[in-house]
Amino acid sequence: MATITIPTALRQYAGGSASLSLEAETVGSLLRGLVEQHPTLGKHLFSEQGKLRSFVNIYVGDEDIRYLDGQDTPVAAGDTVSIIPAIAGGSYV
Repeated sequence: MATITIPTALRQYAGGSASLSLEAETVGSLLRGLVEQHPTLGKHLFSEQGKLRSFVNIYVGDEDIRYLDGQDTPVAAGDTVSIIPAIAGGSYV
C-alpha cells in the first residue's frame, strides 16, 4: 500500500484524515481510489474535464510527478504520495 498525505486545507473533504493508505499501481489510480472514498474531494483535485487542476502538485517522495510520468507515475508499497496545493499570497516589500 502507498500512503497519500492530505493537506490541512483539504482534510475537511477527506473525513478529517491527514493521510490514507491505499492499494494502487500508479498515482492516477491512487487519486481515483481516494476520490472514490471521498467524492467531495474530487472537485478540488480535478477539473470538470477530469484533469488534475493546475494548482494541485503531487509528489511521490520528493519527486514532482510533472517531471516523471504524470498520473502514470508508478507507486510501490511504502511510497508516500503528497498532495501539495499551490498557495498564493504574501507581501511585496
